Amino acid sequence: MTTGVRRRLGVEERRQQLIGVALELFSRRSPDEVSIDEIASAAGISRPLVYHYFPGKLSLYEAALQRAADDLAARFVEPHEGPLGARLLRVMGRYFDFVDEHGPGFSALMRGGPAVPAGGTCSMSTVSTTNALIDSVRQAAYVQILSHLGVTDPPARLELVVRSWISLAESTALIWLDGRRIPRAELESQLVHDFAALASVSAAYDEEMGALLRRVFKEEPADGPFADLAGRLLTLAS
Repeated sequence: MTTGVRRRLGVEERRQQLIGVALELFSRRSPDEVSIDEIASAAGISRPLVYHYFPGKLSLYEAALQRAADDLAARFVEPHEGPLGARLLRVMGRYFDFVDEHGPGFSALMRGGPAVPAGGTCSMSTVSTTNALIDSVRQAAYVQILSHLGVTDPPARLELVVRSWISLAESTALIWLDGRRIPRAELESQLVHDFAALASVSAAYDEEMGALLRRVFKEEPADGPFADLAGRLLTLAS
């Protein structure tokens, strides 16, 4: 019979473990409510050892936000296969998976609310770091959506549509977290419809947008989300 020996983690392994533990705790409660003692206990190490790897709670919080931001940005990566409406619906499914799993952490990331010790203050550098992470997620989403549209040099109206839609997805998710009063699947479909609606309104003012939209809609199946929106609008008009 042999007895198991706990392997001592290297510096980077321990840092990554602590980031994962902190992110898990921040995902369940507001980061302001999570203490270093809780993080140390969950990681199975002492409080002083946490400070050996991170100078303070803010630095650990920022590292956890970085991992969360990278994960969230990756949710927008989607194979360029099939109609656009179905792709966007899959993206929204993964996006809301993240929101569902990391509610308080998602809120903290998008609202830029850094965790601070009791009675502490938030440094401008922390606010700047948080804002930069938020912007990186938005930019990653923007680039991904343009790639699905097959556009590398977007006209002003298309940039407005895509960036407005990304902001709408953020605000929708934050509102949904406050009580989850609307079924999640309905919101995912609605956001895909919102993209088509925003693009359609823009196309009514701009022929370049119109040509892009006609190309996209041409590839949409009769049972896809974009066709579903058209049917719902026709029902309202009848």
